[in-house]
Amino acid sequence: MTATHTPQNRRTLGSLSVSPLSLGGNVFGWTADEAESFAVLDAYVAGGGNFIDTADVYSAWVPGNKGGESETVLGNWLSSRGNRSDVVIATKVGAHPDYKGLSAGTIKSAVDSSLARLRTDYIDLYYTHYDDESVEVGEFLTALDDLVRAGKVREIAASNISAQRLEESLAFSAREGLARYVALQPHYNLVSRDTYEGELADVAARHGVAAIPYYALASGFLTGKYRPDAPTESARSGAAAKHLATDRGLRVLQALDTVATAHDAEPATVALAWLAARPTVAAPIASARTVAQLPALLALGDLTLSDVEMTLLNEASA
Repeated sequence: MTATHTPQNRRTLGSLSVSPLSLGGNVFGWTADEAESFAVLDAYVAGGGNFIDTADVYSAWVPGNKGGESETVLGNWLSSRGNRSDVVIATKVGAHPDYKGLSAGTIKSAVDSSLARLRTDYIDLYYTHYDDESVEVGEFLTALDDLVRAGKVREIAASNISAQRLEESLAFSAREGLARYVALQPHYNLVSRDTYEGELADVAARHGVAAIPYYALASGFLTGKYRPDAPTESARSGAAAKHLATDRGLRVLQALDTVATAHDAEPATVALAWLAARPTVAAPIASARTVAQLPALLALGDLTLSDVEMTLLNEASA
Protein backbone atom coordinates (compact mmCIF):
# COMPACT_ATOMS: atom_id res chain seq x y z
CA MET A 1 0.00 0.00 0.00
CA THR A 2 1.53 3.30 -1.09
CA ALA A 3 0.71 6.41 0.88
CA THR A 4 -0.77 9.36 -0.96
CA HIS A 5 -0.72 12.29 1.40
CA THR A 6 -1.41 14.66 -1.47
CA PRO A 7 -2.93 18.15 -1.22
CA GLN A 8 -6.19 16.59 -2.42
CA ASN A 9 -6.71 14.72 0.85
CA ARG A 10 -5.49 17.37 3.25
CA ARG A 11 -7.61 18.73 6.06
CA THR A 12 -8.19 22.35 7.04
CA LEU A 13 -7.48 23.78 10.50
CA GLY A 14 -8.31 27.46 10.29
CA SER A 15 -5.77 28.83 7.81
CA LEU A 16 -3.68 25.64 7.89
CA SER A 17 -3.78 22.71 5.48
CA VAL A 18 -2.56 19.46 7.04
CA SER A 19 -1.97 15.88 5.96
CA PRO A 20 -4.22 13.10 7.37
CA LEU A 21 -1.48 11.81 9.69
CA SER A 22 0.19 14.07 12.22
CA LEU A 23 3.68 12.80 13.06
CA GLY A 24 4.22 12.72 16.82
CA GLY A 25 7.49 14.25 17.97
CA ASN A 26 7.51 12.88 21.52
CA VAL A 27 10.17 10.30 20.56
CA PHE A 28 12.65 12.86 19.20
CA GLY A 29 15.47 13.18 21.72
CA TRP A 30 14.00 10.32 23.75
CA THR A 31 13.80 6.88 22.12
CA ALA A 32 15.06 8.26 18.80
CA ASP A 33 18.35 10.16 18.72
CA GLU A 34 18.90 13.06 16.34
CA ALA A 35 20.08 10.94 13.41
CA GLU A 36 17.13 8.55 13.75
CA SER A 37 14.73 11.48 14.16
CA PHE A 38 16.06 13.16 11.01
CA ALA A 39 15.60 9.92 9.05
CA VAL A 40 12.00 9.56 10.25
CA LEU A 41 11.21 13.21 9.49
CA ASP A 42 12.74 12.96 6.02
CA ALA A 43 10.74 9.80 5.25
CA TYR A 44 7.52 11.31 6.59
CA VAL A 45 7.86 14.37 4.36
CA ALA A 46 8.89 12.21 1.40
CA GLY A 47 5.66 10.26 1.95
CA GLY A 48 3.63 13.45 1.64
CA GLY A 49 3.25 14.29 5.32
CA ASN A 50 3.45 17.91 6.45
CA PHE A 51 2.00 18.04 10.01
CA ILE A 52 4.45 17.55 12.91
CA ASP A 53 3.38 17.61 16.56
CA THR A 54 5.66 18.34 19.52
CA ALA A 55 5.59 20.15 22.88
CA ASP A 56 7.99 22.25 24.91
CA VAL A 57 7.95 19.64 27.71
CA TYR A 58 9.15 16.74 25.49
CA SER A 59 11.04 14.92 26.96
CA ALA A 60 11.51 16.25 30.49
CA TRP A 61 10.48 12.88 31.96
CA VAL A 62 13.75 11.25 30.80
CA PRO A 63 16.55 11.29 33.38
CA GLY A 64 19.06 13.94 32.37
CA ASN A 65 16.62 15.78 30.10
CA LYS A 66 15.06 19.09 31.05
CA GLY A 67 12.38 19.58 28.38
CA GLY A 68 12.75 21.08 24.94
CA GLU A 69 14.74 18.16 23.53
CA SER A 70 12.15 17.34 20.87
CA GLU A 71 11.81 20.98 19.77
CA THR A 72 15.60 21.24 19.55
CA VAL A 73 15.88 18.17 17.31
CA LEU A 74 13.03 19.44 15.16
CA GLY A 75 14.59 22.90 14.93
CA ASN A 76 17.91 21.43 13.85
CA TRP A 77 16.13 19.40 11.17
CA LEU A 78 14.18 22.42 9.89
CA SER A 79 17.38 24.44 9.73
CA SER A 80 19.37 21.74 7.94
CA ARG A 81 16.63 21.00 5.41
CA GLY A 82 15.55 24.58 4.76
CA ASN A 83 11.92 23.48 4.47
CA ARG A 84 10.19 25.53 7.16
CA SER A 85 7.46 26.84 4.85
CA ASP A 86 6.61 23.31 3.65
CA VAL A 87 5.63 21.89 7.04
CA VAL A 88 3.04 22.68 9.69
CA ILE A 89 4.62 22.73 13.15
CA ALA A 90 2.45 22.27 16.23
CA THR A 91 3.83 22.69 19.73
CA LYS A 92 2.39 23.26 23.19
CA VAL A 93 2.69 25.49 26.23
CA GLY A 94 1.98 24.95 29.90
CA ALA A 95 3.82 21.81 31.01
CA HIS A 96 7.55 22.65 30.66
CA PRO A 97 9.23 22.56 34.10
CA ASP A 98 10.26 26.21 33.71
CA TYR A 99 6.95 27.39 32.22
CA LYS A 100 4.11 25.68 34.03
CA GLY A 101 0.54 26.90 33.75
CA LEU A 102 -1.21 29.36 31.47
CA SER A 103 -0.66 32.80 32.98
CA ALA A 104 -0.10 35.48 30.35
CA GLY A 105 3.51 35.97 31.45
CA THR A 106 4.25 32.24 31.29
CA ILE A 107 2.82 31.92 27.79
CA LYS A 108 4.76 34.88 26.46
CA SER A 109 8.06 33.65 27.92
CA ALA A 110 7.48 30.03 26.87
CA VAL A 111 6.70 30.87 23.26
CA ASP A 112 10.01 32.69 22.83
CA SER A 113 11.89 29.69 24.22
CA SER A 114 10.04 27.37 21.85
CA LEU A 115 10.75 29.62 18.88
CA ALA A 116 14.45 29.65 19.76
CA ARG A 117 14.63 25.87 20.01
CA LEU A 118 12.62 25.40 16.82
CA ARG A 119 14.89 27.93 15.08
CA THR A 120 11.93 29.66 13.49
CA ASP A 121 10.05 32.93 13.93
CA TYR A 122 6.53 31.46 13.94
CA ILE A 123 4.60 28.43 15.19
CA ASP A 124 1.78 27.21 12.97
CA LEU A 125 -0.43 25.68 15.66
CA TYR A 126 0.09 26.52 19.35
CA TYR A 127 -1.72 24.39 21.96
CA THR A 128 -2.46 25.03 25.58
CA HIS A 129 -1.10 21.67 26.72
CA TYR A 130 -3.21 21.28 29.87
CA ASP A 131 -5.99 23.53 31.03
CA ASP A 132 -5.03 25.70 34.01
CA GLU A 133 -8.25 26.37 35.90
CA SER A 134 -6.48 28.81 38.21
CA VAL A 135 -6.37 31.20 35.24
CA GLU A 136 -9.45 32.79 33.69
CA VAL A 137 -9.92 31.86 30.04
CA GLY A 138 -9.81 35.54 29.18
CA GLU A 139 -6.23 35.87 30.42
CA PHE A 140 -4.68 33.09 28.40
CA LEU A 141 -6.81 33.68 25.31
CA THR A 142 -5.84 37.36 25.28
CA ALA A 143 -2.17 36.35 25.60
CA LEU A 144 -2.54 33.85 22.75
CA ASP A 145 -4.32 36.44 20.63
CA ASP A 146 -1.40 38.81 21.22
CA LEU A 147 0.95 36.13 19.86
CA VAL A 148 -1.19 35.73 16.76
CA ARG A 149 -1.28 39.49 16.20
CA ALA A 150 2.51 39.63 16.64
CA GLY A 151 2.98 36.94 13.99
CA LYS A 152 4.57 34.46 16.40
CA VAL A 153 1.64 32.02 16.12
CA ARG A 154 -0.69 31.35 13.20
CA GLU A 155 -3.51 29.37 14.87
CA ILE A 156 -4.31 28.27 18.43
CA ALA A 157 -5.63 25.03 19.86
CA ALA A 158 -6.37 23.28 23.15
CA SER A 159 -5.39 19.94 24.64
CA ASN A 160 -6.62 18.22 27.80
CA ILE A 161 -9.52 20.57 28.43
CA SER A 162 -13.03 19.92 29.72
CA ALA A 163 -16.12 20.44 27.60
CA GLN A 164 -17.20 23.29 29.88
CA ARG A 165 -13.91 25.17 29.64
CA LEU A 166 -13.71 24.61 25.89
CA GLU A 167 -17.21 26.05 25.49
CA GLU A 168 -16.30 28.97 27.74
CA SER A 169 -13.09 29.63 25.77
CA LEU A 170 -14.84 29.61 22.40
CA ALA A 171 -17.56 31.92 23.70
CA PHE A 172 -14.98 34.37 25.06
CA SER A 173 -13.08 34.48 21.77
CA ALA A 174 -16.29 35.07 19.83
CA ARG A 175 -17.50 37.77 22.20
CA GLU A 176 -14.20 39.65 22.31
CA GLY A 177 -13.18 39.15 18.69
CA LEU A 178 -10.00 37.24 19.63
CA ALA A 179 -8.22 34.29 18.05
CA ARG A 180 -10.25 31.12 18.68
CA TYR A 181 -9.30 27.51 19.12
CA VAL A 182 -9.41 25.79 15.72
CA ALA A 183 -8.38 22.37 17.01
CA LEU A 184 -8.61 20.16 20.07
CA GLN A 185 -6.15 17.41 21.01
CA PRO A 186 -7.98 14.75 23.03
CA HIS A 187 -6.91 11.29 24.21
CA TYR A 188 -8.89 9.11 21.80
CA ASN A 189 -8.50 5.68 20.24
CA LEU A 190 -10.28 2.35 19.80
CA VAL A 191 -9.65 1.31 23.42
CA SER A 192 -10.24 4.78 24.90
CA ARG A 193 -13.42 6.25 23.48
CA ASP A 194 -15.01 7.82 26.58
CA THR A 195 -12.00 10.16 26.90
CA TYR A 196 -13.46 12.11 23.95
CA GLU A 197 -16.87 10.87 22.83
CA GLY A 198 -19.82 12.52 24.50
CA GLU A 199 -19.92 16.08 25.79
CA LEU A 200 -16.41 17.10 24.65
CA ALA A 201 -16.92 15.78 21.11
CA ASP A 202 -20.33 17.46 21.03
CA VAL A 203 -18.81 20.86 21.83
CA ALA A 204 -16.17 20.36 19.13
CA ALA A 205 -18.80 19.38 16.56
CA ARG A 206 -21.10 22.25 17.46
CA HIS A 207 -18.36 24.83 17.02
CA GLY A 208 -16.48 23.29 14.11
CA VAL A 209 -13.35 22.52 16.14
CA ALA A 210 -11.21 19.77 14.61
CA ALA A 211 -9.97 16.89 16.76
CA ILE A 212 -6.31 15.82 16.52
CA PRO A 213 -6.26 12.73 18.77
CA TYR A 214 -3.18 11.72 20.73
CA TYR A 215 -2.43 8.16 21.89
CA ALA A 216 -4.05 7.24 18.57
CA LEU A 217 -2.41 3.80 18.74
CA ALA A 218 -2.77 3.37 22.53
CA SER A 219 0.99 3.43 23.22
CA GLY A 220 1.50 0.87 20.45
CA PHE A 221 -1.20 -1.61 21.50
CA LEU A 222 -3.21 -0.98 18.32
CA THR A 223 -0.24 -1.87 16.12
CA GLY A 224 -1.02 -5.48 16.96
CA LYS A 225 2.47 -6.30 18.19
CA TYR A 226 1.27 -6.95 21.73
CA ARG A 227 -0.42 -10.35 21.99
CA PRO A 228 -1.41 -12.52 24.97
CA ASP A 229 1.18 -15.15 24.00
CA ALA A 230 3.92 -12.76 22.87
CA PRO A 231 4.99 -10.18 25.47
CA THR A 232 7.04 -7.30 24.06
CA GLU A 233 9.47 -5.10 25.95
CA SER A 234 9.75 -1.45 24.97
CA ALA A 235 9.65 2.00 26.55
CA ARG A 236 5.85 1.90 26.31
CA SER A 237 5.12 -1.81 26.73
CA GLY A 238 3.52 -1.44 30.17
CA ALA A 239 0.97 1.08 28.97
CA ALA A 240 0.17 -1.00 25.90
CA ALA A 241 0.07 -4.45 27.49
CA LYS A 242 -2.56 -3.46 30.08
CA HIS A 243 -5.17 -3.64 27.29
CA LEU A 244 -4.44 -7.36 26.89
CA ALA A 245 -6.05 -7.89 30.28
CA THR A 246 -9.41 -6.51 29.14
CA ASP A 247 -12.16 -8.14 27.10
CA ARG A 248 -12.44 -5.00 25.01
CA GLY A 249 -8.75 -5.04 24.20
CA LEU A 250 -8.96 -8.61 22.94
CA ARG A 251 -12.13 -7.89 20.95
CA VAL A 252 -10.49 -4.89 19.32
CA LEU A 253 -7.42 -6.90 18.35
CA GLN A 254 -9.61 -9.54 16.73
CA ALA A 255 -11.61 -6.93 14.81
CA LEU A 256 -8.44 -5.16 13.69
CA ASP A 257 -7.04 -8.47 12.43
CA THR A 258 -10.22 -9.18 10.48
CA VAL A 259 -10.27 -5.81 8.74
CA ALA A 260 -6.50 -5.72 8.21
CA THR A 261 -6.56 -9.11 6.52
CA ALA A 262 -9.35 -7.99 4.18
CA HIS A 263 -7.28 -5.00 3.03
CA ASP A 264 -3.83 -6.60 3.22
CA ALA A 265 -3.06 -3.78 5.64
CA GLU A 266 -1.40 -3.44 9.05
CA PRO A 267 -3.58 -3.28 12.19
CA ALA A 268 -2.09 0.17 12.92
CA THR A 269 -3.34 1.46 9.56
CA VAL A 270 -6.84 0.16 10.29
CA ALA A 271 -6.86 1.69 13.79
CA LEU A 272 -5.83 5.08 12.39
CA ALA A 273 -8.34 4.85 9.52
CA TRP A 274 -11.14 4.15 12.02
CA LEU A 275 -10.10 7.20 14.02
CA ALA A 276 -9.80 9.41 10.93
CA ALA A 277 -13.35 8.45 9.92
CA ARG A 278 -14.88 9.42 13.27
CA PRO A 279 -16.88 12.66 13.52
CA THR A 280 -14.78 15.84 13.98
CA VAL A 281 -11.43 14.02 13.62
CA ALA A 282 -9.04 15.72 11.18
CA ALA A 283 -5.70 13.99 11.72
CA PRO A 284 -4.68 11.40 14.31
CA ILE A 285 -1.21 11.72 15.85
CA ALA A 286 1.16 8.75 15.75
CA SER A 287 4.89 8.61 16.30
CA ALA A 288 7.57 6.47 14.67
CA ARG A 289 10.90 5.72 16.31
CA THR A 290 12.29 4.22 13.11
CA VAL A 291 11.69 4.65 9.39
CA ALA A 292 10.45 1.06 9.24
CA GLN A 293 7.47 1.99 11.43
CA LEU A 294 6.31 4.79 9.09
CA PRO A 295 4.68 3.01 6.12
CA ALA A 296 1.84 1.57 8.21
CA LEU A 297 1.12 5.05 9.56
CA LEU A 298 1.31 6.89 6.24
CA ALA A 299 -0.94 4.27 4.62
CA LEU A 300 -3.79 5.84 6.57
CA GLY A 301 -4.27 8.20 3.61
CA ASP A 302 -5.15 5.30 1.31
CA LEU A 303 -7.44 3.17 3.46
CA THR A 304 -11.19 3.77 3.45
CA LEU A 305 -13.22 1.48 5.68
CA SER A 306 -16.67 0.25 4.67
CA ASP A 307 -19.74 0.85 6.82
CA VAL A 308 -19.68 -2.82 7.80
CA GLU A 309 -16.04 -2.56 8.89
CA MET A 310 -16.69 0.62 10.86
CA THR A 311 -19.62 -1.11 12.61
CA LEU A 312 -17.43 -4.14 13.43
CA LEU A 313 -14.79 -1.89 15.01
CA ASN A 314 -17.38 0.28 16.77
CA GLU A 315 -19.02 -2.75 18.36
CA ALA A 316 -15.72 -4.37 19.34
CA SER A 317 -14.56 -1.17 21.04
CA ALA A 318 -17.83 -0.32 22.76
